Parts: sequence; structure tokens; C-alpha cells
Amino acid sequence: MKPESKFYKEIKRKWKGFSFTRIENSALLGTPDLLVYNKNHFFFTLELKVALSEKVRFSPHQISFHKRHPLNTFIIVKALKENTVKLYEGQQIQALVSCGLELDACCLGLDACGSFLQELGNWSVEPGA
Repeated sequence: MKPESKFYKEIKRKWKGFSFTRIENSALLGTPDLLVYNKNHFFFTLELKVALSEKVRFSPHQISFHKRHPLNTFIIVKALKENTVKLYEGQQIQALVSCGLELDACCLGLDACGSFLQELGNWSVEPGA
């Protein structure tokens, strides 16, 4: 089993209250691995990466996707060397390519990342109020 498949199983097992759709797509290269729906009825995409070093590898298609879709897209990286999980917004992809895991993540740790993503779309003020 590929490392990213194992990472997906770990996420699916630990994060409750999400609806995951695994995207296996050979027609639209660069499409993120998961379409996710949270308790707030909020959709977002999640690209799964497992990094053996400080560098996170992306295909040109993945970079292009995140540049074209900077909002509601996320990249979650399991950093094996650091033994941690880091979450980045899709709009950070170019900096993530350049800086690797030295780039400040918007969230650290698998549980914290799950909590962060679970709260997406939880508007404290009603729209139009």
C-alpha cells in the first residue's frame, strides 16, 4: 500500500464527522486526492502528501490546480522525518514548493488539523445580518 493511501486511512479513522470522497482521476491530472464535506455543510479539497525529507514533491499539474483554485483547497503533509502533520492552504503551494516544510503551516498535528477543517464554514455572523 502506498504511503498516501495509509495516510488517508489514518485520517479517515481519526477524523469523525466528515464525508470523504476519494478522487482517483487519471483524466484530470492534478486534481486533489479528496473532496471533503464537513459538519457545517462546507466543501473543500484536500491534497495528501507524505514527505520523507524537508521537501514536498508536487507535479506541475498539482501546482497548477492550486494556483487556479486558491480558496477552499488544502494540502496536508505527513512529515516522516519530523513525525508530525502539517496543514497548508492551497494558495501557499508555490511557497511550499520553494521552502518545503520550513514554511509555517496554518495548523500542526493530525487532531488539530481535523479540528481546523471541521470548523470551516462556521460563520459567527449570519450573512446579511
